[in-house]
Amino acid sequence: QLQLVESGGGLVQPGGSLTLSCAASGFTDYFAIGWFRQAPGKDHEAVSCINNGDGSTYYVDIVKGRFTISKDNVKNTVYLQMNSLKSEDTGVYYCTAQHHYCTDYENYAGPWGQGTQVTVAS
Repeated sequence: QLQLVESGGGLVQPGGSLTLSCAASGFTDYFAIGWFRQAPGKDHEAVSCINNGDGSTYYVDIVKGRFTISKDNVKNTVYLQMNSLKSEDTGVYYCTAQHHYCTDYENYAGPWGQGTQVTVAS
């Protein structure tokens, strides 16, 4: 079965950069990979998505221009490059296998993996 493992989180100063990785193993026949995050005390929110087939990408407005999602089909890994990080970017970041194309990814409600913690602070 498909397994997704997030990595790359850590502590970074405001304005800094961080790149997250989502490594897929097992069954990889999925439509898309979506990145989500959960800030302390808040619900999960969509961040970005990339379609498996054509590689098209999607971003929510609050990260657009700062975050870049990409994938390496050979390594079966999806990346989320985060630049100009702000304190409000703090949270646990999750990658998720989508059974629909990215046009529907913002409605994803789980399941969630372990995630990787991103903390943006001085």
